[in-house]
Amino acid sequence: MIFSEVKIYHPTIFTDFRGDLLTIWNGDEFEPKLNFKHDKISSSRKDVIRGLHGDNKSWKLTSCLSGELYFVVVDARPDSVNYLQWDSIILDDKTRKQVLTPPGFAIGFLVLSNQALLHYKWAYPGSYPDVDDQFTIKWDSPDVDIYWPIKTPILSKRDTITKIV
Repeated sequence: MIFSEVKIYHPTIFTDFRGDLLTIWNGDEFEPKLNFKHDKISSSRKDVIRGLHGDNKSWKLTSCLSGELYFVVVDARPDSVNYLQWDSIILDDKTRKQVLTPPGFAIGFLVLSNQALLHYKWAYPGSYPDVDDQFTIKWDSPDVDIYWPIKTPILSKRDTITKIV
């Protein structure tokens, strides 16, 4: 990841004849120390793009529980030297990589497998940053010029516009 503020974690995986066991979050092992308040799981099918969404107060720890995702991070902080720069990583159920994004970054993903489950934990001060508190960057915004390995994704109405809060 080109952004020093965004962290990639590789959880330890214990595998035996029954399958895998891993810890996706242990507060004693992560820096910075975060008080996660909210978990979400997104189930999506192949060729769906969700995002790019973000807000200016929450941290998100993201992992792929099942399937494979093309995961994108955009620096949406206007005062940053990396403003509107982006990077991508493959998240899948094989490597189990996790991405920790700080406030001011937008995240989004494209489902590469037939189905995928994305899990993310949210840490934020105060109340839950609902849709009205979030910004959206259109998936194919020329201002960001993200390479997506698809030409005609499946999108929600929300993901067809750019909305800065």
